Amino acid sequence: MTDQYYTSDPRSESRPRSFQLDRHGRTILFKTDAGVFSKGELDQGTRLLLDALPTLSGHVLDMGCGWGAIGVSLAVETPGLQVTMADVNRRALQLAAENAEQNGVKDRCRVVESDGFAALENEMYDAVVTNPPIRAGKQVIYGMFADAAGHLKPDGALYLVIRKQQGAESCIRYLSSLYHQVEKLDRSGGFWVIRAAGAKEEEPHV
Repeated sequence: MTDQYYTSDPRSESRPRSFQLDRHGRTILFKTDAGVFSKGELDQGTRLLLDALPTLSGHVLDMGCGWGAIGVSLAVETPGLQVTMADVNRRALQLAAENAEQNGVKDRCRVVESDGFAALENEMYDAVVTNPPIRAGKQVIYGMFADAAGHLKPDGALYLVIRKQQGAESCIRYLSSLYHQVEKLDRSGGFWVIRAAGAKEEEPHV
């Protein structure tokens, strides 16, 4: 049986693969591996999410970072940005750390092993960015969206990407119960990029 990328210790045989990503005149080098989401390339959803993001500042959380596609890219593209990359997958975290180092942003990228926000209890962010692990189930990803509301600074926002056919419309409805402002930044290729801001005081049950 194939490992799920949201497990702590993938049992898949390590098969590293490297590639480069060209963004806005910069070349970013990435190492990926088996047992981690989107081996060997930047997936379409994450690409659309990165392209739709405004210029971020302050402290950003890449939740479910995988090999660091979002966090490392943002750190490379935005000088001074502080990034925390969190994931439950230890192989992914090692890759994220290596990718931050090889792209010269290790000093601004912190890697944290965390099941959702469990290891980030008292931290607050200017933005939380995620391509959520849909295969982990609605209960898990909706829990992440709800927890994000409690970890955003007053002017902070949650940014995420989700396939329309994997529940984007119901996701919008749920986010609207958590946040005062929910908007679609992009709809293309079957994906929706969503921004949610202005966390409401009480979190509803899923």
